[in-house]
Amino acid sequence: MTAERVNPPALSPPTGFSHAVVATGSRLVFLAGQTALDSDGKIVGDGLTEQFERALTNLRTALHACGGTPADLARVTVYATDVADYRARASELGRVWRELMGRDYPAMAVVEVVRLWDTRALVELDGVAVLA
Repeated sequence: MTAERVNPPALSPPTGFSHAVVATGSRLVFLAGQTALDSDGKIVGDGLTEQFERALTNLRTALHACGGTPADLARVTVYATDVADYRARASELGRVWRELMGRDYPAMAVVEVVRLWDTRALVELDGVAVLA
């Protein structure tokens, strides 16, 4: 896959995301929403940072199972039950992202939701990857 990250100078400089990603490849991978579920189906972590790390690990695990890498992600959507808390922890969450996924940022959006499927979940991530 080739991915061209496009960040036009007319837009504010992105922090932790790309404004657009032009992806070329032959396989699309649609990654289901991942929360902080462990292998027994239980939410782990009481805080947003811990749950974000587990949810991101789960997303990366699903991506790797399809033969993809974090650089193959073209789009990620973050669903958070408290965007103010998400913004307050942005530097921590960014550190977690860089440790697990590197610095090839996909196009991203953060959406506040009333609740998630599992009532203990604070965050859910889904994505689209393009593989060669």
